[in-house]
Amino acid sequence: MTSSITRRGFCAGALLLLTAARAQKKPHDGFLQAILRQMAALGNGPALLNSYIVNTGPRANDFDLTQGTVAYVYDNALAGLLMLAAGHRREAQRIGQALALAQAHDRKFTDGRLRNSYAAGPMAIPAKLPGFWNAKTHQWDEDPYQTGTDTGPVAWAMLLWTALGMDKPANSAGNFLDKQLRAPMGYYGGFYGYDSSQQKLTWQSTEQNLDLAVAFRKLGRSKDAAHAAAFVHAAYDARAGLFKAGLTPEGKPSAMVAADAGIWPYLAGLGSAASATSAIGKLQHGLGIGFSSASHGIWLEGTAFAALALKRMKNPLSEDFMQTVSANLSPQGYVYATVAPMLSTGLTVGPSLQKGVPEQRFNYYRRPSLSATSWAGLAALDVNPLA
Repeated sequence: MTSSITRRGFCAGALLLLTAARAQKKPHDGFLQAILRQMAALGNGPALLNSYIVNTGPRANDFDLTQGTVAYVYDNALAGLLMLAAGHRREAQRIGQALALAQAHDRKFTDGRLRNSYAAGPMAIPAKLPGFWNAKTHQWDEDPYQTGTDTGPVAWAMLLWTALGMDKPANSAGNFLDKQLRAPMGYYGGFYGYDSSQQKLTWQSTEQNLDLAVAFRKLGRSKDAAHAAAFVHAAYDARAGLFKAGLTPEGKPSAMVAADAGIWPYLAGLGSAASATSAIGKLQHGLGIGFSSASHGIWLEGTAFAALALKRMKNPLSEDFMQTVSANLSPQGYVYATVAPMLSTGLTVGPSLQKGVPEQRFNYYRRPSLSATSWAGLAALDVNPLA
């Protein structure tokens, strides 16, 4: 009798401990902890995280080759915002400081810009850019998109800097945008190519202008914020009930429906719940969404930020989307970029640098993704970085 009571008492106590542990465990912890583990592996001091955990050996493809050492600015700024929201300010500061060092110690430019990416790991001075060994040409090579500058990633760095109280590098980046990429309405796409021959990108992105509107607003630059927001407002198609993706270099509206351009205006307070819901409906594939209307499968990063938007609308589809995200975790705890092995976006990486050579298509692959994991963490935490 005594041992039976003891067993029941033990089981009841274990159940109470398990219940307490579950109550203490926060919904974003799994995504957050996966990122913090990667950050801890980089030691101390300013550092940037790999954007993808790539395949190596015989399973590797060209994507793995070119992305193996890459830390994209957008991905890292987003991860920093998640860590800051979750109370891990020191780790967020490491990313913010790394980006500030990269801005101040570029190998060529001194105008306040950031590259689209840097070499992952502890920040070097001068800032080291990512690259790869090209077996065809037998030389170390760089990617012209990675060495270039898009306005959106710069805006996300500004968002992290302002959240950390680092207004000096944020204003320096804002000054670069105003001097180099300000258009009659909104801002141009950025610069593409290698240091010696960068091309100005004259297309305009609704998503990137939205990023800038929020970043300038948080920085207190109301005129610049209004200038970017004017482009976003002009991109709204009342007949379709959603936002167009932007303008081509010829100034023509893009026919593409894109997840970020369609959903982020709602998160930024520049669009309605109805417009975001309309975009989600256009892009939905089962219990997730594609990158754009050119996608034929689920993009998990977009599914995560769509879940955040739906949660704020109190739409129960949010839970279904988050289940899709949580069902696609890598062994490292990161969310994969896609459900299928490959997902088309309908975009190209950039203009061709050689005559007669077609533009390279931009696709996502099923690799553990920092940005997808960061949006999943923000959605689980119910934190809107564009508010």
